[in-house]
Amino acid sequence: MYYIIYGLLYVFSLLPLWVLYLISDALYALIYHVIGYRKRVVLDNLEIAFPEKTAKERERIARRFYHNLVDYFLETLKMFSASDRFLLRHFTGNWEFFEELYRTGRSYEIMLGHTFNWEWGNYAFGRQVQFKYLGVYMRINNKVMNRLFLKMRARSGTVLLPAGDMKKSMLPHRNTQYVLALIADQSPSNPQKAYWIPFLGRLTGFVSSPERGARNANTPVIFAYIEKKRRGYYNVVFSMGEENPAGVKEGEITIKYARFMENVIRRYPDMWLWSHRRWKHSWKSGYENTFPAVSGNSKE
Repeated sequence: MYYIIYGLLYVFSLLPLWVLYLISDALYALIYHVIGYRKRVVLDNLEIAFPEKTAKERERIARRFYHNLVDYFLETLKMFSASDRFLLRHFTGNWEFFEELYRTGRSYEIMLGHTFNWEWGNYAFGRQVQFKYLGVYMRINNKVMNRLFLKMRARSGTVLLPAGDMKKSMLPHRNTQYVLALIADQSPSNPQKAYWIPFLGRLTGFVSSPERGARNANTPVIFAYIEKKRRGYYNVVFSMGEENPAGVKEGEITIKYARFMENVIRRYPDMWLWSHRRWKHSWKSGYENTFPAVSGNSKE
């Protein structure tokens, strides 16, 4: 079954990008206007994040988001056959940022969010940067699809680490020089262990492991965001988030990251993954890792 599905996806991916975008436009109309895939979740999230906007303004963001979401899916399938030259032409970045960092001999941690197209970004980073590149992935329940995505994501040499077993998976790499990439805007599985921080108007739970890992090993943290230059062309921007994690107060790195992501989302509101339930957990009195002092926003 794996080889049959792989073959079908490979043949489909041979279609020119402009043809895939025609298909994307048709799928958008079906998914948004007919099926309404997670439409209520998206509109509710947008209302939470942008209460100052009108319903029509939020709906315009939602429509652009669904266009980007379907583009992302078909662009990801394109990776099964796309050449290195094609992908590196369509995904650029300030790669020179890592040249001096590599000479320090230190390892680094990247924190980024679910902004399109992170799959192309994963590939481009592995090709453009000298570091050993470690990427964390969430296992897909379907075994065939999990195997297909692992193959695709490891294509540029990315060392993939399962999110559910990070401590054990990191052991072989502890004494090597690497960059660990973490999509750090996941909703926490355990809200009691989360860092609760004002984000887009309400107290929001952030996974605490990215900051705790950086603080324990004093691994400098880099922030990254992806911008869409035009359809099919992306650019990633890296900047130093915290050079000395062990020397800052608990929660401070995640607070910086939350502010960073909030600015990115407000600047590119249609590029964030609004279809995931970012606020499925609510803050409760007694959660110890709460950092409300940095904002005038009230707890909700």
